[in-house]
Amino acid sequence: MTLELDLRGEVCPYTFVKTKLKMEEMAGGEELTILLDDTEATANVSRSLKSEGHDIVDLKSISRGVWQITAKKAGFQTPRKERDE
Repeated sequence: MTLELDLRGEVCPYTFVKTKLKMEEMAGGEELTILLDDTEATANVSRSLKSEGHDIVDLKSISRGVWQITAKKAGFQTPRKERDE
């Protein structure tokens, strides 16, 4: 299952903060599709996800000024919500 996070209209550093929080809720191996409309945020989110060990499955422009990043969460741990319960 691929989850989606629409960050159009958001700017750095909020784009990565929101992406990181969403990734923490996911189990390892799950995919997250992120929509962005800021070139700098697209580059920064992609780079930051890679530096945290996640895989960038796809990065493409889907319409004028909108980019889509599909990232796969690293590891096989359970999501944060389940660990905290």
